[in-house]
Amino acid sequence: MAAAIDSINRRAFLAAVGGAACALFVPPADAGERLIERLIAQAKPYPAISQRIDVISHALLGHRYQADTLIGGPRKAEVFVTRDDRFDCVTFCETVLAAAKAHDLPSFESELRAIRYRNGVVDWRERNHDFAAWCERNTIAGLCKPVSLGDSVEIRKRLDTPRALGHRDYLIAAIPSAALLERQSMLERGDIVGFVSRRSSLDYFHTGFVTFDGKGTLVLRNASQSRGRVLDQPMQQFLRINRVRYVTIVRPQDGGKVS
Repeated sequence: MAAAIDSINRRAFLAAVGGAACALFVPPADAGERLIERLIAQAKPYPAISQRIDVISHALLGHRYQADTLIGGPRKAEVFVTRDDRFDCVTFCETVLAAAKAHDLPSFESELRAIRYRNGVVDWRERNHDFAAWCERNTIAGLCKPVSLGDSVEIRKRLDTPRALGHRDYLIAAIPSAALLERQSMLERGDIVGFVSRRSSLDYFHTGFVTFDGKGTLVLRNASQSRGRVLDQPMQQFLRINRVRYVTIVRPQDGGKVS
């Protein structure tokens, strides 16, 4: 990944991608550091993590969507990189959450490692590849907690990636999407919502943050592949267009285990 912040340093990053020609623009090495530090500073006056998430995520509206933003594989060394310019739906949530929990750039990197990898170990097999694993591990670590709106159901999923991650079985706790709309007063800005896939072989197809517009309407703030950028969408509209039946909600917490 061409990163605005690169945990191994710019020279090592270029070596990691083998010096191959890359169409993606790589900003100056310290550009991302300045942005992340600025966002952390802007959010500091707000005492609640929900407020800090809302401030930071709002500042990233309009940033471009890009899939496959991480480096690593079963036969390729994992490289810990972050970026502030382009995101997929999960890396957008990870970046915002890490910045909201951090008090400076080094702590941002520590928080991000803890969020993205099991026990903060930068290794491809320790990465939270599935959002079901992401929720489970970050809940165990105390970085998030489940939000129950009632009417919870359990959904079994079996994912399979031959010759790579292999079989993964999950029992997902979810609520009907109608309950999300009916009980939105129980939600907070900064809650993370995962949209359960209708496919038996896929856990979630998308994720983003809960927020509200000036009229109090429930909104999804997300890095949208179809729209190509980070944007706000009315939650009811998103649920209808994507025929969402079930969702999972977790609430970010201050504290938790950071490696």
